[in-house]
Amino acid sequence: MLVIGLGRFGSSTAEQLVKQGREVLAIERDRTLVQKWAPLLTHVVEADATNIDALRQLGAQEFSSAVVGVGTSIESSVLITVNLVDLGIEHLWVKAITPSHGKILTRIGANHVIYPEADAGVRAAHLVSGRMLDFIEFDDDFAIVKMYPPRETVGFTLDESQVRSKYGVTIVGVKSPGEDFTYARPETKVSARDMLIVSGHVDLLERFAARP
Repeated sequence: MLVIGLGRFGSSTAEQLVKQGREVLAIERDRTLVQKWAPLLTHVVEADATNIDALRQLGAQEFSSAVVGVGTSIESSVLITVNLVDLGIEHLWVKAITPSHGKILTRIGANHVIYPEADAGVRAAHLVSGRMLDFIEFDDDFAIVKMYPPRETVGFTLDESQVRSKYGVTIVGVKSPGEDFTYARPETKVSARDMLIVSGHVDLLERFAARP
């Protein structure tokens, strides 16, 4: 995997890929960041990725996937993405700062545009406003959340609490302390110490998570 830019987003992505056992080539033009991450990542090279010849010399064209974490300069982000497209890299995940930046990236060939700051803000807003512990939203306003159970579900089976008919959301699974995750069944009984995995429309999930 090729990772360009070792700011907060790029470095955390590269670090996680290494933890997953992936071979990572990280390219960064800031010498301080190169020195910081060289002991922790597989291969770190100091180079300017806006220069396509530099990328060719590093063998970037041999990678099928790349992550562009450059966000401080839209111009650099666009130039790097164009270079990677020209080199024939098939899968490009590129960080965008604004919707207009993301639109440009998509038009020049980035097939995965990521808005880490905006996504983190949306996620945080959901987590601080109710009993949710985790929140993953999809493009069609569908989401999956991890949450503590509302009081009205505690001590009852899922069949008895009738969550789906009352709130329009589906309890997918239940995680009890010290036990493995189990897929929800009508006879599954919920305790106050359990965590629920719930899916549904974002608005309906918010309503359910706001229950006392």
